[in-house]
Amino acid sequence: MRLDPATIAPVVQAVRESFGDTAQVWLFGSRTDDGKRGGDIDLYIETDLERDIVMRRSALRRRLEAIYGDQKIDLVIRPRSRAPHPLHEIAREQGVRLSEVAR
Repeated sequence: MRLDPATIAPVVQAVRESFGDTAQVWLFGSRTDDGKRGGDIDLYIETDLERDIVMRRSALRRRLEAIYGDQKIDLVIRPRSRAPHPLHEIAREQGVRLSEVAR
């Protein structure tokens, strides 16, 4: 996994501050492959919250910019009450759950 270990706990904390204490976050995409270089940071978030997703996404993006600067970050957010799309399933199955790594 190509993510600075020192940033994982702050990312998990920022996600939970934005999307609730039960929110979970996975890193997926090229950053999970140690053999690759570069690439944006792809985060998949599951939340029990259903309201104000756009506002919460904006607040989270500002928090993540404070952590990562100008690094490109893609956020995929799914309220648990909604059925998962194939992308959500791929992110969960192939991604790294950051809340587990941050412990």
